[in-house]
Amino acid sequence: MTAAGTTEAASGRTAEPAAEETAAPPARKRSRGAPWLLTAGLLAALLVLIPVAAGLGAYPIPTGDVLASVAHRTGLGGSALDRVPESVLWDVRFPRIVLALLIGGSLGCAGALMQGVFGNPLAEPGVIGVSSGAAVGAVAAIALGLDFLGTFTVPAVAFVTGLAAVLLVYAMSRSGGRTEVVTLILTGIALNAFTGALIGLFLFFADSAAVSQITFWQLGSLAQATWPKVLAVLPCAAIGLSVAPLYARRLDLLALGERPARHLGVDVERLRIVLVLVIALLTAAAVSVSGIIGFIGLVVPHLLRMAAGPGHRFLIPGSALGGAAVLLAADLAARTIAQPAELPLGVLTALLGSPFFLWLLRRTRRKQGGWA
Repeated sequence: MTAAGTTEAASGRTAEPAAEETAAPPARKRSRGAPWLLTAGLLAALLVLIPVAAGLGAYPIPTGDVLASVAHRTGLGGSALDRVPESVLWDVRFPRIVLALLIGGSLGCAGALMQGVFGNPLAEPGVIGVSSGAAVGAVAAIALGLDFLGTFTVPAVAFVTGLAAVLLVYAMSRSGGRTEVVTLILTGIALNAFTGALIGLFLFFADSAAVSQITFWQLGSLAQATWPKVLAVLPCAAIGLSVAPLYARRLDLLALGERPARHLGVDVERLRIVLVLVIALLTAAAVSVSGIIGFIGLVVPHLLRMAAGPGHRFLIPGSALGGAAVLLAADLAARTIAQPAELPLGVLTALLGSPFFLWLLRRTRRKQGGWA
């Protein structure tokens, strides 16, 4: 057997057949109303989580007071709280909640796009190096004291390095006009190791003030959330989340395979380049303020795909809603489980996401009849 044949056999199938498998109808018939039910459920979960997250913490605030303060600020009645609870709500809790929603939505949407672009449910920005690549740019900007764009310096540098990382992985995983899934994942693992070494190098040469910030990137956290940071992330997240649904139909066609998609009028390479830019923008926006938070982009889209099917018309916005809800819940757990201490958010999502990823690998292996 040739080397190419060995690679193809090891992967089970290349990205194109994997896409066909992803697009194939499941054995059991799903309800056509499942996407609408899931959307309603996710919105309801957010409506419950937001006031609960605003009220829980080292300084508890009753949910009724939270709602009264929000109503007062929005001119819908209610009443202002005392100075301390009002400050806790609007200067500490709500910036953190909004940031969690933006970052979770960005990571969930980026994961859905990544899986659609590469035609494989194992693809995720963190797995193939986008998150760690963007983190290197953010860490470098902090360690070197770069400030050429003011508040937007760190997101801009993170965007460039995150884009470079994903383009490198994409180029190295291409062979004979197709994307090899195993090569994609292995290249991402190697790049993650390299970027981890770069972060360690910056850590070694950085001063004590920069070291604490670099440690923040490595662990992932929303503890330093402020309204200026929300405003720094908002443009990138808004652009990415607005553009992504426009490509849902073309991603559905791409799931049929590259050749059928081309026959149906899809410019496959252009589609991939545009969506890679969107993925890098969304991921860089998240990493630029929170550090590396893994597995949101892997777990959420895959669970929604299992529940409602592979159609991207629901999967893209649904993954954004699901990512926002999951990250908000994870952040609430991170800051309340071990009070008064706070667990690193990236550590918590990795602890929960890693077992799911291992289960997903085993499930895929059994389904494809083995990788070796």
